[in-house]
Amino acid sequence: MTTFDARPQAAIGSRPPGWLSSILVEGRAWECDAVFPFHQRVALEPACVSTARRFVDQTLAAWGALGLAYDAQLVVSELVTNAMRHGGGAAQLRLLCHEAELACVVSDHSRTVPMATAPDVFSEFGRGLRLVDALCTAWGWLVPGGTRKLVWAVLAG
Repeated sequence: MTTFDARPQAAIGSRPPGWLSSILVEGRAWECDAVFPFHQRVALEPACVSTARRFVDQTLAAWGALGLAYDAQLVVSELVTNAMRHGGGAAQLRLLCHEAELACVVSDHSRTVPMATAPDVFSEFGRGLRLVDALCTAWGWLVPGGTRKLVWAVLAG
């Protein structure tokens, strides 16, 4: 069973756009769909963030969507870092393109939901989801059955 968590911590809400929801819930493949699986031994290493950024750059170049690359790399960096720090490691990065929208989806090994909290001015951490919120038209999470969580973010092209 898939659940949508609509807690107020998700600034935009946690329901993905209809096109993305049907793909994620039903597990369907999409025309512009690229998946990068993180190997268990590197899923908690900081180097997996730069690997994810390279995957974004290569995928968007192949799709002719390099105009979204910089913002997408920032968003993916934050989502993968959060998966490493709070989700037991990143399991998979998935990029999906639909018309003028790009979805970045990171799965991790936890059912704990992300929280966009107001960071202390002097804090070194706590700004990642605020950055995702600023760059994306929507973001949120869903917890399909099992032990994984999907955190998704949609950028407009």
